[in-house]
Amino acid sequence: MSSALRHRRWVSAGLMLGLMLSVMLGGLLLSPLSARAQDKAPAAPAEVRQLWPTPHLQGQARLRFIGLHIYDIRLWLQEPLRGGAWAQQPLALEIAYARNLDGLKIAERSLTEMQRGGPIDEATSARWLAEMKRLFPNVKGGDRITGVFQPGQAAAFLHNGRPLGEVRDARFAQAFFGIWLAPHSSEPQMREQLLGAP
Repeated sequence: MSSALRHRRWVSAGLMLGLMLSVMLGGLLLSPLSARAQDKAPAAPAEVRQLWPTPHLQGQARLRFIGLHIYDIRLWLQEPLRGGAWAQQPLALEIAYARNLDGLKIAERSLTEMQRGGPIDEATSARWLAEMKRLFPNVKGGDRITGVFQPGQAAAFLHNGRPLGEVRDARFAQAFFGIWLAPHSSEPQMREQLLGAP
């Protein structure tokens, strides 16, 4: 084997190892793969049942990266979504984490994903990031964060059913939930699974 070919193989192996280590150290992921979560419909968490007596599970998905299970996500509504107009009705996104993640990393990654929807000026970005850093805790496997979208008003967040607080900014709320539900989502397959698209 030539030294050039051997060098290319070592570089390739080093890049893959670096990617795996970044995941294992708890950083959020750049290009994760999504797959349908288990088909069995789970029971709605208590905080969702407090919103609506009989919540509707619109869709669910599982986020994986190089085979590692990162989280399951479920979209809950008062009644089935029609026509994909998610931003016009209250909803809850429940994220059940399978791995430990740093709250600061979650906030930073969330802002990056929110910026996919269009430019956000520097002052607004700084304000939104500060709000998310304030609200988002470190999570461990088995923890849940539930986000509640109030159209035209706010986004509220709960950790394992306990209130974390809210951001009373309609633009923030739509941009945040748009990470998963808007057409510009970096995970179109996950978006389809959550919205129940065929």
